[in-house]
Amino acid sequence: MDDETDEPGNLTRRQFVGTSAALGGIIAVEPLLGASAATAAGSEQVTREVEVTLSVNGRRETVRVDNRTSLLDMLRERMQLTGAKKGCNQGACGACTILLDGKRVNSCLTLAVMHEGAEITTIEGIADRDRLHPLQQAFIDHDGFQCGYCTPGQIVSGVGCIREGHTGSRAEIREWMSGNICRCGAYTNIVSAIEQAAGER
Repeated sequence: MDDETDEPGNLTRRQFVGTSAALGGIIAVEPLLGASAATAAGSEQVTREVEVTLSVNGRRETVRVDNRTSLLDMLRERMQLTGAKKGCNQGACGACTILLDGKRVNSCLTLAVMHEGAEITTIEGIADRDRLHPLQQAFIDHDGFQCGYCTPGQIVSGVGCIREGHTGSRAEIREWMSGNICRCGAYTNIVSAIEQAAGER
C-alpha cells in the first residue's frame, strides 16, 4: 500500500507518525518542566541562610550561613580561618581537624548550623598569643612536617590526643593519631613531637 493518499482530510502514515511523535514529546516534556519548576521553588524554601552564634578561638562570633554549609567551609570562607585544610572533604585525611567543645572533629563532615553555642578551637587559636603551644614547638624541634599541608590538622589532633590521655606509648599515639594522614610520611617525627609535648604537660 502506498504511504500517500489523495483523500482530503486524511493523513499519510508518514505524516501521522511525525505528528504523533511531536505531540508525544510535548506531553512528555510539559510535566518535566512543571516538576523542575516545582523543585526549584522547593529548593528555594529549603535552602536559606541562618545565623549561627558560637565561640571561635575564645571570641564570640555570629555568622550567617547557608543551612548546607559545612563547619569547615564556614571557618574558611566566612571567617577567613584557613588553617584547617580541605583535603579529602570526606573525613578520611584529618587535614580539617578542629576541637569542637574540646573534642577532635573532622570539620568537613558536620554542618555549621548544628553547632549553635559551641566552642571551637582551630590551629589559629592553639598558641598563647606570641607564645607557641608546646606541641607547635615540638613539631619544630622534631621536624614533624615537610610540605606542611597536614600540619595544622596534625597539631590540633595531637593536642586533643594529649588531653585525652592517649600518649602512654608510641604505639598508643600512633593508634589515636591514625585518622590524620601525612602524605610526606613524617609519622615518626610527629609521634616524637607528641611524646615531647605530652611530657611537658
